[in-house]
Amino acid sequence: MPKSKRDKKVSLTKTAKKGLELKQKLIEELRKCVDTYRNLFIFSVANMRNNKLKDIRTAWKHSRFFFGKNKVMMVALGKGQTDEYKDNLHKVTKYLRGEVGVLFTNKTKDEVQEYFSHFKEMDYARAGNQAQADITLDEGPLEQFPHSMEPQLRQLGLPTALKKGVVTLLKDHEVCKEGDILTPEQARILKLFGMEMAEFKVQIKCMWNSETGEFENCAGEEDPMQDIEEEEEGDDNAE
Repeated sequence: MPKSKRDKKVSLTKTAKKGLELKQKLIEELRKCVDTYRNLFIFSVANMRNNKLKDIRTAWKHSRFFFGKNKVMMVALGKGQTDEYKDNLHKVTKYLRGEVGVLFTNKTKDEVQEYFSHFKEMDYARAGNQAQADITLDEGPLEQFPHSMEPQLRQLGLPTALKKGVVTLLKDHEVCKEGDILTPEQARILKLFGMEMAEFKVQIKCMWNSETGEFENCAGEEDPMQDIEEEEEGDDNAE
């Protein structure tokens, strides 16, 4: 009796090898950029939106952006003085925490900061974001919504009903107060009513110059914890 194809054993070593190859390729690309571009910047992103970051990449085709894979980028640049790819790069890796990215460019510090200080765009807040204002909906007809939307609005907690075929808010309704952490329902209501509360913006944290090896803290913040190398020590093998 022939063996069932379902019984075929699949080796996981190929998957692991492919993941390792991708990480190694990223490390090589990062180091090539260190050798190619004059300046390296670490930037943080508030209210991350992929489409907004894509717009920046398009506008800065002359440069290279890397976002995500912080631990792999740490390995590429160096976590400490003993393993850094170039002098002082280990100071840069201390900022690779959270939603941050790396920008390689030949543009000057002033040009980079000028661009990003003005690149701010509003978008709809998501669940977990903080409300930026008190929002209350007034009682009355909601003619922007078709009658078929009424059940959905009610499910979101709005006191609505159909009056002569028109979706109507039966009484004033407080959606959120400034400082509230938005629930999925609150975020959905704000979006349905076209209220944007999330500001996408980029902040330059620090920079490194490849010609001088000079490092500079651009955000005026205290240096990240000095023991970051110890925190990440257990990740070395994974990279």
